[in-house]
Order: sequence, then C-alpha cells, then structure tokens
Amino acid sequence: MTYGNWTVEFDDRLLAHLQLVIVQRLRNQERFSMSWIDGIEAGSGRSSIWLHPEGDLYFRFNGSRVPEIDPEWIKQLTESAQSSRGLIVTMEDGRLARSTSTKRT
Repeated sequence: MTYGNWTVEFDDRLLAHLQLVIVQRLRNQERFSMSWIDGIEAGSGRSSIWLHPEGDLYFRFNGSRVPEIDPEWIKQLTESAQSSRGLIVTMEDGRLARSTSTKRT
C-alpha cells in the first residue's frame, strides 16, 4: 500500500481486508488514522498515518488471486477505524499486525 510518500507492505490477505475498510471510509469522506507495528526491517517500532479522501492511495497485491474475505474480520477492522484511536491494523485473531516493510519513498 502506498500513501503519499510512504509504502507499507502487508500480506495480501490482510491488505485485501484493509482495502475494503479504508475505501469504504474514504468513500464516506471520512478522515482517520491508521496504525501498525513495523517489521524488523523498519526497526520494529510502531507507525501511524493520517488517511483522508484527498490523499493518493495505491494498493498493490503480490498474488493474482483475490483472498477469501472474512466478514467478522471486516467488522473488527471497521469498528477500529470508527473509534477515536483510528484503524489499528490487526490480524483475524485480534493480535496486532506487523508490516513486512515500511519505508518512505
């Protein structure tokens, strides 16, 4: 996923779920933060970006098949995005998700 000058990589299944949640929020002209745990390559910290409808957003998937979508995971991510903390990227089981790469482009 590329947003402005930042590229954040997640596995395709997680990215597909994030895409659905993020696009729906932006379609509704909403602004929100998105936070995740950085992978080891990025220093194992935590990152956050501010998403808004005017931002340039690009999703790129490594595989050609669309992953199976879990409605419960979509619900969990949507509820997070609607909270005052913003979208906290988590896995299906609720654990914090880790990017495979976070870099400024």
